[in-house]
Amino acid sequence: MQAVEPLNTIPLQQFLQQVKSADNSQAREIKIPIQQAKNLALTIGIVMSRLEGDLEKLVADSKGSSNEVIEVNVDGGSKF
Repeated sequence: MQAVEPLNTIPLQQFLQQVKSADNSQAREIKIPIQQAKNLALTIGIVMSRLEGDLEKLVADSKGSSNEVIEVNVDGGSKF
């Protein structure tokens, strides 16, 4: 099993804080420098790739365990 390197989510956190601050001050827009936008785009791409890989692994792992049988008995129960 490969070791998963931790995600650097600082650009996401900075952007979210900037949006929160702008919202609190009722600003109508925010502006970010191009380097910050590049870092944010790269971070979003890495996060999405990691999620997609995790989803593929989950689907592949669940295919092997699809032979599980679930039995349900319906007996009507009782009133009391």
